Amino acid sequence: MSGTKITMLAFLTLFIAGSSNPIQQAQPNILWVLTDDHRYDAVRAFNKMLHGREMSDLGYVESPQADRLTQAGTTFINTYCQAAGCAPSRASMHLGRYPFRSGVYEFEYHNNKAEHCRPTLPEQMANLSYQTVHIGKLGVRLRTIANGKASPFKIYQTDIDFKALRKDGLTGWGKDWFHQLNGEKLEEPLKQVRFFVTPEGQFEYVSEKLEQTKPEYAGTARMTMEKYELLRHYNKKKPKSDFEGMILSGVSSQPAGKTRDGHYAAIFEQFLKQENRKFEVGSRTFDGVDTSKPLFCHIGFDFPHTPVLPPADYRERFQQHIYKVPDFDQGELETMPSQQKKQVMNGYSDHFTAEEKQKMIQDYYAFCAYGDDLVGKTVDDFIAYSEKHHQPWMIMYVVGDHGWKLNEHGSVSKFSSWDIDTHNPIIVVSSDKKAFPPGKVVREYTEFVDIAPTILAAGGAAIKSDPFDYLDGLNLADVAAGNAPVRDYVIGECHAVTGPRAYIRTPDYVFSMQTRPDKKRGKNMNWARQAAYEELDPALYHVPSDPGEVKNLAFDKKHQKVAMAMKEKLMNIVLGDQRIEVEWGKGTNVTGTKVHRNNFASGAHDYKLELR
Repeated sequence: MSGTKITMLAFLTLFIAGSSNPIQQAQPNILWVLTDDHRYDAVRAFNKMLHGREMSDLGYVESPQADRLTQAGTTFINTYCQAAGCAPSRASMHLGRYPFRSGVYEFEYHNNKAEHCRPTLPEQMANLSYQTVHIGKLGVRLRTIANGKASPFKIYQTDIDFKALRKDGLTGWGKDWFHQLNGEKLEEPLKQVRFFVTPEGQFEYVSEKLEQTKPEYAGTARMTMEKYELLRHYNKKKPKSDFEGMILSGVSSQPAGKTRDGHYAAIFEQFLKQENRKFEVGSRTFDGVDTSKPLFCHIGFDFPHTPVLPPADYRERFQQHIYKVPDFDQGELETMPSQQKKQVMNGYSDHFTAEEKQKMIQDYYAFCAYGDDLVGKTVDDFIAYSEKHHQPWMIMYVVGDHGWKLNEHGSVSKFSSWDIDTHNPIIVVSSDKKAFPPGKVVREYTEFVDIAPTILAAGGAAIKSDPFDYLDGLNLADVAAGNAPVRDYVIGECHAVTGPRAYIRTPDYVFSMQTRPDKKRGKNMNWARQAAYEELDPALYHVPSDPGEVKNLAFDKKHQKVAMAMKEKLMNIVLGDQRIEVEWGKGTNVTGTKVHRNNFASGAHDYKLELR
């Protein structure tokens, strides 16, 4: 170690050894790290905890930084997200509420003027005198209403997001509107142009319209496909294209450290170094850290979300490993509920060639390994800053806003209630070793709604008092200490892609069902209570005998009692225990505030479910 900076490895060695720590006082600095589309099996320590082996069932993975964090802190290994889609999942974290109590079910924009709304997590932290900062991806589509119009609303005091960086070329790739190209003003703007940025700062555009209207750009998309060895998703409805399809494999146009995620880590380091003064990021200026206040920082890494583009050195290393591609039996489609089948066919991947499937998996895990190193750097810088200023600290690492399929169920993407899409462990490391003991593994169920109350409680909020009675989750410190209710189940609901669908999971079973016939907020709220069982499009899987959740037992006579019990419990909770639906409005014009409520089963969500 050199100077005042303590490397992560050296610090954790001291930490685990039980070195004395005089820094035990109120309001710790808090770092919340979140990744995107991150499968839990990309972390060796999680595989060891869950399955008794370090590697994924698919093959080789690397995660030295996450592994060290599990040694230094407490791992909540059975944490589940509230919605297997970016926006609703991130809303549940920032609001501390289930989708059925916030009214945010998919990618809709929402406003803070509806009468049931409460301040977000960073707003509450600011009320506790924290300096709040966000770097990277946020994904919370919150607006506010002023003079009858919906306007952007910043929930963090300092917000350094991808949009502020991509047009400055501080990224490997991007997507944006362009009003001019190479200094030339366009007659009409180009919408949603995708682009790559070279190490020299040159932009390489991917736009079918651009190639049609400006001959000098003809062939640019094909050039990027070949140069970066891109594999785009394709199927019968959307055949192979140079312009469309999510990028499942390829190589970054930038070296390690210079990708968008690399810039997030570098910007955070600069933020911590620029004490009590401003600093520049590209063409913009931001406030550095305020040493007079405790710090709450949220780093939203984009990896391993598509486009899956690991740096060349990571990619080359992982191409040396051969992976087991998840098998898909077409017979699964025969019993798969129609909503789940819709999602599967939308992201269908079993038609890919064997070589394409290998590349898809190799690059995904290579991207995860690269991101793991960035997480380690971010944690290292945060600990060094806190130790330098003799301040207590806490780190919460949420490994994925949801998971990702790599040909499981014959598909890529997310949006389903299967375990691979919803199981996302959390690691909490703290200078308060009593609150989050090193090496402790908590196997009780935890949920993403626990994130807000845990961070707020660490920051000094009296979360059991009336001002915080809207929070749906538990304080993870209480869970770790055995001072919180033990959940028999976890629940979730997501409407994106599949359509309205909710799930409930116990250690032995997972049950999901359609909750309404359409997405018309405030209408047909009791449809599921009156619908025939078959109309609910149910799914039931017995996890111990079917860990891949392939065999749907919803109509199996031997499992009818279990299915009916789980159906009733799920229905009473998500439809009848303080359900909220809001007519937000369309697009970004979210001026609606009319709230619809359903409360026919108040108190149904009591964490108890006995199955016989």
